[in-house]
Amino acid sequence: MKNRLQVTGNREGSLVPYYLSPVTCYLMMKTAFVFPGQGSQYAGMGRALAADFPSAAAVFEEADGALGFALSRLCFEGPEEDLKLTANTQPAILATSIAVLRVLQERMAMPDFVAGHSLGEYSALVAAGSLKLSDAVSIVRKRGVFMQEAVPAGAGAMAALLGCEMETVEAVCREASKTGVCSPANINSPGQTVIAGSKEAVEKAVEIAKSRGARRAVLLQVSAPFHCELMKPAAEKLAGVLAETEFLDLNMPLVTNVDAAIIRRASQARESLVRQVASPVRWSQSIQRLIDKGVMRFVEIGPGKVLSGLIRQINRDCQTLNVEDRQSMEAALAALDA
Repeated sequence: MKNRLQVTGNREGSLVPYYLSPVTCYLMMKTAFVFPGQGSQYAGMGRALAADFPSAAAVFEEADGALGFALSRLCFEGPEEDLKLTANTQPAILATSIAVLRVLQERMAMPDFVAGHSLGEYSALVAAGSLKLSDAVSIVRKRGVFMQEAVPAGAGAMAALLGCEMETVEAVCREASKTGVCSPANINSPGQTVIAGSKEAVEKAVEIAKSRGARRAVLLQVSAPFHCELMKPAAEKLAGVLAETEFLDLNMPLVTNVDAAIIRRASQARESLVRQVASPVRWSQSIQRLIDKGVMRFVEIGPGKVLSGLIRQINRDCQTLNVEDRQSMEAALAALDA
């Protein structure tokens, strides 16, 4: 790491340049824990960790008790078909992510910031002490049901547009919206956006995007058109559930999906989760907000490496680590100690 020129003020208030050593620069680097959303699940996730660490096993036991069925067995054994059901996927990923977090907390200090991609924002709120784990897994299971019920099966769709600038994506959606709902759903990184809406409109958008030079435009195998206005019925139902749930002020700042805004208050967390359901996930802007705040180290906590890949697309200078099992945890801790 090269020395970085910094500027400070002396007693007279003038600016005085000085150089920080590579070690000092590294130590000053801020860290964010980020938590994955739907799509990162796989049968077997969390099994070895729960077998090796009592703190991880305790998380799955608490989740099982809160839901009234063996979510842990679904995580550890599958089958994949059941794990892919939205109402199962969401609490399964959340429980696995928090199990990983609990073990990591025994080995590492908490970060400067947290954030999560869609469903992952609930994991981030548990990490920040705003939501109880038992409440969070119950809420996201209901959230999954509400989102699945909001649109009849086969009536909605989502598609990934790769190699398109945001202006092009928005223009494509406007044109496709002549045949139905179509809008950006996940703004994942520069050049990678997922759109959602009515099936006919999204299919039309794929055709238009290809004609306008998209590197790739492909329909996704999803159960519902998440994060678009078709999800408003789900948002309304979820609002009622969240209104009855206790939220505490966060013990560390969180960057929200819906606004890429930094929040610390309980009321902000609740309101952001309601709006998130029918609004796009502004992941690229959220990561950029964290970078602007000095975060250059991101630790992805939970199954998979999806977020690590997106963060590298946003800024290749960032250090990205993922933790989902003992092996990846040891590798991440070694990298942090290097």
